[in-house]
Amino acid sequence: MGASAPHAYGCLTQPEVRFLDAAVDRLIPPDELGPGAKDADVTYYIDRQLCSVWGTHGRNYRSGPWLEGTPQQGFQSRLTPQEIYKVGILETNQYCTKQYGKNFEFLTGAQQDEALQALEAGKVALPSLSSKLFFDILWRNTEEGFFADPIYGGNRDKVGWKLLGFPGVASGAYSGHIDNPEVYRAEPVSILDIEMKKAAVDAQGYAKHIMIKPIK
Repeated sequence: MGASAPHAYGCLTQPEVRFLDAAVDRLIPPDELGPGAKDADVTYYIDRQLCSVWGTHGRNYRSGPWLEGTPQQGFQSRLTPQEIYKVGILETNQYCTKQYGKNFEFLTGAQQDEALQALEAGKVALPSLSSKLFFDILWRNTEEGFFADPIYGGNRDKVGWKLLGFPGVASGAYSGHIDNPEVYRAEPVSILDIEMKKAAVDAQGYAKHIMIKPIK
């Protein structure tokens, strides 16, 4: 996997980028199966979503009252995703400095895991928002950034798809494999590949998959 090109972040500051690089790489760490979330550009994915209408809740009802809702009632916070990230990162770093003497990015892996687990369990009393709310949105966006089409900024080199064996954009050749007992294994094709002319499509607009030969 090649080095990532520098990104122009539209919402996140460099200290916030460093926090998220460290956090997402603990949530989906690199291992013998492939790169982790940091190398998959998940932080950049998060930044692009925060710059979107979703990040500002531009289409959401924004007036109160702000009551504690049930899980079935969905998102209830008065804060936008942009505000959740900025406040959550700032106050989590303040917690880490008090607890460990350093900002999150400078902690050992074990300490970072401990801090993330405390956020997930709602055991960190952040002054402005629920630590569980901050963790939940961070974890959801990390998953999205690792497995979404690279056109959205993450899943660089389609590492998430390669990990799962997911071929990406649909191929018109699927019908020829319906009765084939072998696993359908192809080099994944993204929307970005097609837009950048790195992958071909057939007359119907379906992606032309390059099959991966089974290892014997």
